[in-house]
Amino acid sequence: MSLRRPTFFAVAALLTLTIVLLLRPSFAPNNWNLPSLSSSSSSSSSIGTPSFCGVYECGQTLHSWIEEEERRYAEALEGREELIKAWGPTEDKVDSFPTRALPYTLWDFYVPAFQCPHRVERIGQRGDGGKWVCGIDRVARQDKCVIYSFGVNDDSSYESTLLKRAPGCEIWGYDYSVHGWGRQINDDPDLSKRAHFQPWALGGTDNHTDQDFFKYWKLDSLMKHNGHTFIDILKIDVEGAEFDALAAFFKAFADEDVLPIGQLQLEIHASANRANFEYFNRWWAALEAAGLRPFYNDPNLVSVNLSHRSHPEVIEYSFMNIRGNHAIVSDRYNK
Repeated sequence: MSLRRPTFFAVAALLTLTIVLLLRPSFAPNNWNLPSLSSSSSSSSSIGTPSFCGVYECGQTLHSWIEEEERRYAEALEGREELIKAWGPTEDKVDSFPTRALPYTLWDFYVPAFQCPHRVERIGQRGDGGKWVCGIDRVARQDKCVIYSFGVNDDSSYESTLLKRAPGCEIWGYDYSVHGWGRQINDDPDLSKRAHFQPWALGGTDNHTDQDFFKYWKLDSLMKHNGHTFIDILKIDVEGAEFDALAAFFKAFADEDVLPIGQLQLEIHASANRANFEYFNRWWAALEAAGLRPFYNDPNLVSVNLSHRSHPEVIEYSFMNIRGNHAIVSDRYNK
């Protein structure tokens, strides 16, 4: 009996694979609007990035989008309570960073379960210093906008990028540990004229008399001092002072329906007594009660590496304010 050559089997396998691919159903997801490649396609069709059915293409308003996301976020809150019962079973019994072999850390209780309805971008340098921002293009459509940045250090890549992307914005920066902006702003005359700096610190109380060497300001006091009623983008990176500072801010506007910010980029330092789960959980609940929803988080592993910490106590969170009529929740800024 004669043996068939190997090439025969190769050709047969190739023909079989071709037939299978031609007969199988389309593998494109149903919500992709893929352009037709046939010559009979309309002139408006073009080959490019697939178009996903999003908040505007579906005819959905931002208000209805937020209501839908709130329902999903409620499920995340239920998941948090279940996790507390599993590892507590009460708040006071939960170990934020367990030394035993338990499969969680503090941050697993606070997942960024709310989805920003706009493009989310990392603004600023890679590594420590950059922040995740929701809908910067929408903020940039305003004739004027206000940005506050607490904790400047010697890098201003985040602030300079925001100013470049949003020509109508001005920024107010505060950091008692440095004398001014970094080179990214100081070396650019167009940016520096829209950037204002003071070597002051953010705190939970006002201590900024002539006798105070370090000037501490509450956030609401600074807003009054600057004549501002709303902050479009608020960045806070103040090495642990964020807990008292935000608690004081929420208290100052407790009688208001809407917290006067659009979004918050926050570096959280859960160390020492701030890592106590019962304390932290109630502080976090105050953020949620104020209308802030986390849409992104980013563990700061640079801090773990440089400080040789045994657990990830520093993390970046980005929040959007779901209340009010500002750029990222109002249909006024739709194209």
